[in-house]
Amino acid sequence: MTSTTLTRMDLSEAVFREVGLSRNESAQLVETVLDEMSDALVRGEQVKISSFGTFSVRDKTARIGRNPKTGEEVPISPRRVLTFRPSHLMKDRVADGNKS
Repeated sequence: MTSTTLTRMDLSEAVFREVGLSRNESAQLVETVLDEMSDALVRGEQVKISSFGTFSVRDKTARIGRNPKTGEEVPISPRRVLTFRPSHLMKDRVADGNKS
């Protein structure tokens, strides 16, 4: 596996090459899509992208955790966490990539 990361700049560059918008318009389009997704998640909505997966926010309750070094019990406060469930198509595509 490589240790490269896909960035916003990479996404906007891909939009620039594939769609033909200017670089500025491509960057703005990517920012708008990411902002809309973020805003929906903050509101507690799911973000479902067909053939890719579903992003959602889940509420976790308070619980008691344990410090692995000392074994001391530590309270963990309630919080909201972001989850992602890949679609079956995405799972299959990633699995097929492992075969090569």
